[in-house]
Amino acid sequence: MNVCMSTRVVTISATFGAGGSTVGPAVAERLGLPFIDRAVPATVAAEIGCTLEEALAHDGRTESGIGRILAGAARLPNVSLAGMDIYLPDRTILPEEEFVTRTEQVIKRTVEVDGGVVLGRAGAVVLADRPHTLHVRLDGPRERRLAGSREARYLSGERAEGEASREDREAMSRSPLSQIGTEPPGEGPMLRKLKETQRMLDDNDRARAAYVKHFYGADPADPRLYHLVIDSTRLPGQAVVELVVAAAQAV
Repeated sequence: MNVCMSTRVVTISATFGAGGSTVGPAVAERLGLPFIDRAVPATVAAEIGCTLEEALAHDGRTESGIGRILAGAARLPNVSLAGMDIYLPDRTILPEEEFVTRTEQVIKRTVEVDGGVVLGRAGAVVLADRPHTLHVRLDGPRERRLAGSREARYLSGERAEGEASREDREAMSRSPLSQIGTEPPGEGPMLRKLKETQRMLDDNDRARAAYVKHFYGADPADPRLYHLVIDSTRLPGQAVVELVVAAAQAV
C-alpha cells in the first residue's frame, strides 16, 4: 500500500491541568486533522477481543489505567521502576505489553492514513522517527495547573463565559490554591473539593510519567523528546493553539 508520508501529525504530551484535552481538539480542528484519543482503547479492545473496560484499564491516559498500578508499585520498597522488576496484579490473561503494542499499532496505522493529533500514550516516543510530525509538551507550575483545572475553575465561581462574581473571587483570594494542604480541616466543601483536585493532579502526573518510564524507558518531562515545550498556564488557550498550529505547519 502506498502511504503518503506528507500527512501531518502532532503529538501532545500534557500534565494534568495543562490543557491537553482542550488544546488537542482545537489544534486538530484548525489543521483539519482527526483528534486521536478516546477512540484508541475502543479500537484496541475490538482488535484484541476484550471488553472496553479491560482496554481502558490498560490505557495510559484513563483514570483507572495501568499507569496507576505502575505509579503505586514504584512507591513500594525494593521495587525498581526503571529496572522493570515491578509486580503487576494478574488482571487479565493477556500481558500488559500486548495492550501497549496494540496501542502503538493503532496510533501508527491511524496517522498514516489521515494524519492526526495524538494526545498522550507516549506519542512523542512512538512516532519519534516519523517525518512531518511535531511533538509538543504542555506543562506549567503545579499551582497554576491546579488553578487552571476544570474543577478549580468551577469551584471559583466562573461562569460558562469565564466570568466570576465578586463574592466568589474574594472567597478564592482568602483560600489561595498554593496553600491547599496547609489549611486546617473543616473549612467547608469548597476547600475539600480543591484538596481532592490537588490529589487528582498528583495522581495523574505520577501515573502518566510511570506509564512512559516503564514501557519506554523515557521521562515524559524530558524536553529533548519535543520540538515545542509550552508553559500553557501562562498563555491564553487560543495563543497556545496558534503556537502549535504554526509549528505544525512548519515541520
